[in-house]
Amino acid sequence: MNINCEILDLRAFQLVVEFESFHRAAEALHMSQSALSRRIQKLEASIGAPLLERTTRHVAATATGQELLPLVRRMLEEFDASLFSLKDANSQRRGLITMACLPTAAFYFLPNVVRRFNEEFPHIRFRILDLTANDGLRAVARGEVEFGINLMGNSDPDLSFEALIDDPFVLAMRKNHPLAEKEVIRWPELEGHRLITVDRSSGNRALLDATLARANLRLNWFYEVTHLNTSLGLVEAGLGISVLPKLATPQGEHPFLVTRPIVDPVVTRTIGLVQRRSGRLSPASERFLEMLIKTWKQ
Repeated sequence: MNINCEILDLRAFQLVVEFESFHRAAEALHMSQSALSRRIQKLEASIGAPLLERTTRHVAATATGQELLPLVRRMLEEFDASLFSLKDANSQRRGLITMACLPTAAFYFLPNVVRRFNEEFPHIRFRILDLTANDGLRAVARGEVEFGINLMGNSDPDLSFEALIDDPFVLAMRKNHPLAEKEVIRWPELEGHRLITVDRSSGNRALLDATLARANLRLNWFYEVTHLNTSLGLVEAGLGISVLPKLATPQGEHPFLVTRPIVDPVVTRTIGLVQRRSGRLSPASERFLEMLIKTWKQ
């Protein structure tokens, strides 16, 4: 399907949604309301569906409009960034990287890579959506981001998955915890200790439960939380121990916490790069992923 639209059509749609008003959007664009309406009608005809619902009090995006809006925002920001970069002598060192990342990787691991990247490319900006695995896949599929860092398990034929690392589950605890004296932990040794885990809606929990069930093991938890960062907070407070992916733990020396590998069985999750098969990465994103992969392999 050919979609014939102009940048101004997209900008008109975005502003009408954000202002919830044709009048205010027309003022911002310095055009008449009738000209703005024609722009919207042209875009709707090109898409083949209504994008706006008009009432006597305000204007709102339809379901199709809501789905289109994140992509429009990203396209306009990349277009504007490209225009500015053309005026700059160092344009090859400017740009915008948009990505979706698992919160566990975004919190501890990703900032170190971004910091190193920005030391070399200080004018390249980032938009990082820290999303769950399912939401991250949807953001990539809808074009809201260029790529995603996600769990293996994607079955969408329009998306590709390139495995990068295996991220093992480890035991996190305070340095003064009795289990911290051991170099390696076995699952039965968790018995008798207050265990903190994420709830069953988490992909990490589902992977853990399934793998342990095959070994006739199960987690007997005392605290159940929604986010892994919360579980680390409880561990820091001395309330218990937590099983979580290694990437979700502090990567360097921590004043209170230590981690230990858990074996028999070793449980891992595969993390990789998710892209649209029809998509193409910007030069800035390609450079960033080169550094990210190199860092992960160290």
